[in-house]
Amino acid sequence: MSIASDLIRGHTETIILFHLLEGDSYGYQINKSIQFRTQGQYELKEATLYSAFRRLEQNGCITSYWGNEETGARRRYYSITSLGRAVYEQNVRDWQEAKTLIDALLT
Repeated sequence: MSIASDLIRGHTETIILFHLLEGDSYGYQINKSIQFRTQGQYELKEATLYSAFRRLEQNGCITSYWGNEETGARRRYYSITSLGRAVYEQNVRDWQEAKTLIDALLT
């Protein structure tokens, strides 16, 4: 799975933005969702996930805030911005274009 992981890793930020389109979330929840959607075949390493959060926030694609947890640890939640939505949509278009080219080259 290392080749597939390498291909996916280049799209970490887009994957995060996709999850945030569904609503505000936190790192552990996003990673669990990725594992569920891939039937356990892929998960983000914690360092990769939080590095991507930092880049996305610095670029204005997401914002973060601390949750108000009554029980358990306090969580940092992330929310997608309008710029983040636009970046996500552009990244999907870019992926579709690249996929078309790769399909043409490999089939």
